[in-house]
Amino acid sequence: MLKYTMLFLVLVISSYSVSAQNPLINNQFTADPSARVFGNRVYVYPSHDIIATEGKGRIGWFAMEDYHVFSSANLSDWTDHGAIVSQQRVPWVKPDGYSMWAPDCIERNGKYYFYFPSTPKDTVAYGKGFAIGVAVADQPEGPFVPQKLPIRGVKGIDPNVFIDKDGQAYLYWSAGNIYAAKLKPNMIELASEVVTLGNLPDKGLKEGPYVFERNGIYYLTYPHVANKIERLEYAISNNPLGPFKVKGVIMDESETGCWTNHHSIIEFKQQWYLFYHHNDYSPKFDKARAIRADSLSFEADGTIKKVVPTLRGIGITDANSNIQIDRYSKISPSGAIIDWVDSTNTFKGWKTVFNKSNAWIQYNTVNFHNKQLKYAKLLAKAPAGALIQIRTGGLGGTLIAELRIPNSKEFTAIKSPMLKLPSGIHHLFVMSKDNRHLEIDWLGFE
Repeated sequence: MLKYTMLFLVLVISSYSVSAQNPLINNQFTADPSARVFGNRVYVYPSHDIIATEGKGRIGWFAMEDYHVFSSANLSDWTDHGAIVSQQRVPWVKPDGYSMWAPDCIERNGKYYFYFPSTPKDTVAYGKGFAIGVAVADQPEGPFVPQKLPIRGVKGIDPNVFIDKDGQAYLYWSAGNIYAAKLKPNMIELASEVVTLGNLPDKGLKEGPYVFERNGIYYLTYPHVANKIERLEYAISNNPLGPFKVKGVIMDESETGCWTNHHSIIEFKQQWYLFYHHNDYSPKFDKARAIRADSLSFEADGTIKKVVPTLRGIGITDANSNIQIDRYSKISPSGAIIDWVDSTNTFKGWKTVFNKSNAWIQYNTVNFHNKQLKYAKLLAKAPAGALIQIRTGGLGGTLIAELRIPNSKEFTAIKSPMLKLPSGIHHLFVMSKDNRHLEIDWLGFE
């Protein structure tokens, strides 16, 4: 018990906050997000991609050695609670397997059950391939104590747990097809025979199941390779074990070719959200991914409206934060592009580059709740100087700030008195007012 107490103290000390749009986490690779609402916060349990090197995973393939958990009360500011489970600390897991793939977590009777797949070190007892284990905690951020053995009778990856209104818990997982079984009240043993969920597409890989219920409809959602790469699809039923009827596509294949997608769907404060991943920070290597989220909605008959990925993502941005306008809501057809701040370290993020008069960026839902704001500020560079305007209410709306950037070959912090202080939540419109080259890392108000 002492070592887990010490581990918890380390996790508390190492917790820190990051603020981001899409991707949600901007200081490490994350994938396969399982989002859950516990209390008044959203907790996300992703897998943790790392870049494999000699002796540390299979080079050119997925490499994952541990799990972190992140949480947020506002969907904008995310706290990293640190590593909660690692391959070296699970008794049955191969300690150098680097196969801590997509997990899930659920609460029952005040306990938090974290489900994760990995490769066992004892292939005689468990066979080749993946098994699925459980770690248990008293709090959603841990410390989690892994069970000594994986769940008997389960072989595969991508565990997902659903608890129905009658209290019955179900475990779903994938291994080419999608499988399910009831769980005993202890949440670590099967209570029924394993069933293969039928009436799903016969061809193409299906994995990553995530089940939820809404208005009496059970939704089985899953990535499926219908063509060449994964898209997110769903099927519905009146029973958690089916039979399910395929209804449609939640999100199309990645336009940039990221082969995988993996997701979860939650309702938080009367809004539904889709959490998923993309290879934003590693566009040339899709085994290093980053989690995202966008709003999701339903038609009157319960069908899911297709979600189109955005850079702006979710949450409301504080006006006095560093607003990353490169995570835009809309961009002008010409004269504005997005580029890396530092292509050798993509976690430094992006910048907005203007090179044409009246080119613009729109960034939605900024909260001007602070009545003491007096200055607009930005981090920018312009070798020949430049001028920008910031408006609310549209490109021809209220001018709230005008900033003149001096001749600068390096990023320089600039601030200027606000011309007008908005009140409440507004969309920002940032416009270049000359044809000079201008790069903006972020802007904000103080």
